[in-house]
Amino acid sequence: MLLLFLSSGLLLGWTLGANDAANVFGTAVATRMVRFRTAALTGGVFVTLGAVVSGSGPVDTLGDLGAVNALAGSFMVALAAALAVAVMTRSALPVSVSQAIVGGIVGWNLFTGTPTDPTSLARIVGAWVASPILAGAIAGVLYWIVRHVLGKHRIHLFRLDTMTRVALLVVGALGAYALGANNIANVMGVFVPALPGESADAVGRLGLTNAQALYLVGGVAIAIGIYTYSRRVMMTVGRDLFRLTPLTALVVVLSQATVLYIFTSETLQGWVTGFGLPSIPLVPVSSSQAVIGAVIGVALARGGRGVRYGVLGRVAAGWVATPLIALIISFFGLFFLKNVFDLTVHIP
Repeated sequence: MLLLFLSSGLLLGWTLGANDAANVFGTAVATRMVRFRTAALTGGVFVTLGAVVSGSGPVDTLGDLGAVNALAGSFMVALAAALAVAVMTRSALPVSVSQAIVGGIVGWNLFTGTPTDPTSLARIVGAWVASPILAGAIAGVLYWIVRHVLGKHRIHLFRLDTMTRVALLVVGALGAYALGANNIANVMGVFVPALPGESADAVGRLGLTNAQALYLVGGVAIAIGIYTYSRRVMMTVGRDLFRLTPLTALVVVLSQATVLYIFTSETLQGWVTGFGLPSIPLVPVSSSQAVIGAVIGVALARGGRGVRYGVLGRVAAGWVATPLIALIISFFGLFFLKNVFDLTVHIP
């Protein structure tokens, strides 16, 4: 029965890999600097590592927003998010899995009468707003640095091409690691409060905690999604929104990876608070929003010409629709599970 309930989390992981891998390797694949198969394999390995090693921080924030404490409820919240993202992926739009899962959790809160914690919601929404702006600012600065360095040091064309290909692969691996660490909260975070305690013995022999075992399974699901169905969305991000050169693609991926790391790293959070500065919220942010912000940052640094605002408008509309769709599916799906199948979706 546990595996049946977890199936929606695996589906959500697959949709996240199919959609959000574009944010890591889309620009590299679209500019033909990295082959799709190489990008998919590299992304799959590092997204799984990031999920298992560094995925705990953002999960806690989702739990504060609404602790889904019954497996049937967790199943429907994850399923609602997965269906919302799958609809957008079918349309080749890079949408936010983070927004989808938050919409699903709010739907659960509304159905069960559980109050939605306004502080946690404000932190999450604030991070959604900040992440594309921060990514755009980082991308603009990095683009200026790259242009300055290349203008000062004449690098042979073939050598520059080789260096760029290697850098795109390395930065893509870092981006995939950050994606797994930050977004595993969206895939398996809702199952952590509801997971039966007795299942810990089944994974203890692997040297993993109960939560890490979930993150491992979710990471593998993300990796499968990357390999099987991410190519179309990669083309939207890397080609249709704004024509990127290989070097600007490198800037975009590095900016996106940096933003995901900022909102994921417990080490960085401790370092910042150690200086008496405000704490960085550890929240699952949208890699889609971060990479789009980085693309726009590069475009503005190059004079603002060439941005396809029609495509940008479609992407933005997808960001608004995704959490609303997930909320509606979650609310009515929970009603169906409770009243038709007589399943417990909430433990008072």
